[in-house]
Amino acid sequence: MMEIDVEGVEQRVFTGVLPAWDRVEEAVQDAHRRSSSAADGSVADYIPALANADPDLFGVCVVETDGAVHGAGDTDAAFSIQSVSKVLTYALASDTVGHDVIAERIGVNSTGQSFDSVMAIELNGGHTMNPMVNAGAIATTALLPGADAGERWEILHDAFSRFAGRSLELDEDVYRSEAEHNQRNMAIARLLESYGRLDVEPLEIVDVYTKQCSLRVTARDLAVMGATLADGGVNPVTDDHVVSPEACTATLAVMATSGLYERSGEWLFEIGIPGKSGVSGGILAVVPGKAGIGVYSPPLDDAGNSVRGQRSLAYLSRVLGLNLFASAPRAGGGSREGDPDAAVDSRTTDDS
Repeated sequence: MMEIDVEGVEQRVFTGVLPAWDRVEEAVQDAHRRSSSAADGSVADYIPALANADPDLFGVCVVETDGAVHGAGDTDAAFSIQSVSKVLTYALASDTVGHDVIAERIGVNSTGQSFDSVMAIELNGGHTMNPMVNAGAIATTALLPGADAGERWEILHDAFSRFAGRSLELDEDVYRSEAEHNQRNMAIARLLESYGRLDVEPLEIVDVYTKQCSLRVTARDLAVMGATLADGGVNPVTDDHVVSPEACTATLAVMATSGLYERSGEWLFEIGIPGKSGVSGGILAVVPGKAGIGVYSPPLDDAGNSVRGQRSLAYLSRVLGLNLFASAPRAGGGSREGDPDAAVDSRTTDDS
């Protein structure tokens, strides 16, 4: 990790606001309508239980940090959270073991490889590169507290439910199907063990990881989870302080750089907000200080990312001004006079 001295320097936060409620509502409806006709992509079938998903299901949901909900389509259709779970586990681990430990043990750089790559481990001396691919996610799960796998699972299940604002259920069919076909994850865990990267029994950790991926969620749940991360760890529906603001900051950073596997750079270039996809067809996106977005549509591109999900999020990013890198000339031009700290906070504007 690079050495940066920020001791004693206060972290300041400047966020904007979303447009008026009716404009967000209209944008969500339009995003769903415009993306519904997309027919490309294929449902994941490397796990038999995922192959049964209805390819026509499609839901888009935005939850603002004040708890306002906007939804279109199948926002209550349940599916297994799959790799989107990596976001929540990383946030929880960041809170538990701390920023520096998890940065050193797990890494924060993109692999440029597929989500289940073994080559990425070997090319980096047995070190995982980030928590948004399988190797890093398994190592992150292993960092959670708990005397055994049962305790770790209870901690995860409770935290995920708090993120969603409701008790989540394990999809037993998906769990059994994945457990019967997760030999690659077992091999990844054994490889990490051989490099001294796991301090616990590897196959027990793989089982906990498999369970976390098998929890049932909806697009609305993902949006609530995203809004929790957008608001410094406070669930906007329950007011529960789930994780710290520092954990949210770290989580959003790795989502932005690694959340859509080898397409993460393209995602950030085109859409410009932190996001995380899963092979069941879900995408969780976060607009810091503003909202969380959850989408669900099973057909995936060849990198494992929902096709309709990406299209609808690209539309929302543009029409609602969500891209974190977008800018426009300051109205009136000229130089800003006086104390820069006296500049008007963008939260006072109607749009951003």
